Amino acid sequence: MNTLDFLQRRRSCKKFGNIAPNRDQLEHMFKAALRAPDHGRLKPYRFVVIENKQALYQALLAAVTEFDLGERGLEKAEKLSSQAPTVVAAIAKLDDQNKKVPAWEQMVTTGCATYALQLAANVQGFETVWISKHWVQGKAMREMLTCKENEKVIGLILIGSPQDKAEITTATETENTEGFVCYLEG
Repeated sequence: MNTLDFLQRRRSCKKFGNIAPNRDQLEHMFKAALRAPDHGRLKPYRFVVIENKQALYQALLAAVTEFDLGERGLEKAEKLSSQAPTVVAAIAKLDDQNKKVPAWEQMVTTGCATYALQLAANVQGFETVWISKHWVQGKAMREMLTCKENEKVIGLILIGSPQDKAEITTATETENTEGFVCYLEG
């Protein structure tokens, strides 16, 4: 598959095997993240490789209580903590005082860096999924990741080998761009 086909057919994965990227493979992912568009070269992000799955599970359980997620939330917390062999937290480091680069643009940069990390994982044969919402917004998660007041956890990136190579998550067809793109002519 060529690069354009890969980019046009990429999807997230929720079924992982047990092979994790090694440190060198992770380093390639982080180097790709550092190449994200970055107005002002602020590098307004950081990543944390969560190797302590028990601490992750406890932070997810705390989110179940904090956000009143009930029995289904308990099941999801257990699944998320063991779903993939590697979990990387993506954290935006926002500088609200920067007059040249507003905080929203710093957040976009963090998103681009995180997506670059995902693409670099995919290129190396790993699958990924980006977990967000209440799972990353809880107090316990922020404490576990030692977040400062100006930092926002934007996602947990689950990374691992595909559970079944036959089910690698590439869409069979490319998306139709109608309704998403227009051309201003004249």
